[in-house]
Amino acid sequence: MSLCKTDANGQNGSSMIDLHTHSTASDGALAPRALVEKAASEGLTALALTDHDSLDGLAEAGAAAQALGLRFIPGIEIEIAFEPGEFHLLGLDLLDIRQPLRDAAGMLAASREERNRAVIELLRADGVDLDYDELRARAGTGMIGRPHIAELLVAKRIVKNKQAAFDRYLAKGRPYYVRKACMELPDAIRVVQESGGLAFVAHPMSLFASWKRLRSLFEEWKALGVDGIEAWHPTARLVDCTRLDTLAREFGFRVSAGSDYHGAVRPDRRLGHTVGNKPISETYLACLER
Repeated sequence: MSLCKTDANGQNGSSMIDLHTHSTASDGALAPRALVEKAASEGLTALALTDHDSLDGLAEAGAAAQALGLRFIPGIEIEIAFEPGEFHLLGLDLLDIRQPLRDAAGMLAASREERNRAVIELLRADGVDLDYDELRARAGTGMIGRPHIAELLVAKRIVKNKQAAFDRYLAKGRPYYVRKACMELPDAIRVVQESGGLAFVAHPMSLFASWKRLRSLFEEWKALGVDGIEAWHPTARLVDCTRLDTLAREFGFRVSAGSDYHGAVRPDRRLGHTVGNKPISETYLACLER
């Protein structure tokens, strides 16, 4: 198995890529075509679209990438059942999307819709003047998620900003947090790999697991057939990304890097860049080699 031998600094003069981005098909700010056009205009040579629980943007993004001569990597980000933190699995380079993955995405999207309505009803029961139709109108045609509810709370002047909405109302452990159905890890790995994809654990620091537990989890993931680890992510510290990279290679995992780009809604994440605003080298494409 080929592993990328360099870090995410992009200091060898190679072009930039990005292996973790979002469009309006989930909770990103740019339509799939616009996201690809932005990537091309900023000099990226390859881009993965990994919308949350959704495959809807892949055809549009793929067509745009082909027209612009940019390598497109079809992907998805699947939420996995886990406590105490959040566990997301990236399916990268989906070569032949099969019905089991489409069915899983549909189930997760339906669960997300049920969760959104439940959150709105809880808020309304406590006297917060929110309306689901208004939420849908503000969100547009894409998938609605907690970030859209947070934006509506800001617009209603109930909170000052989106982060406050999560901190006070919507995050795990907060009064209006409602769980949605998640996939079990073995099932998620299976549907990704059946569609010709590679299964990468996204941003492992979001699991809120100790390093001792992470080592144990790496052992479990290896046995289950996880292909790789997204060691490089902008929300983690550089020292932790370096440690994740080392640990992943120790276990023989592929190592990926991404920006988790969402557009203007998440200005802390820059397309083609990862932790410490470091460019993502195209050498990370080696992590997708079969």
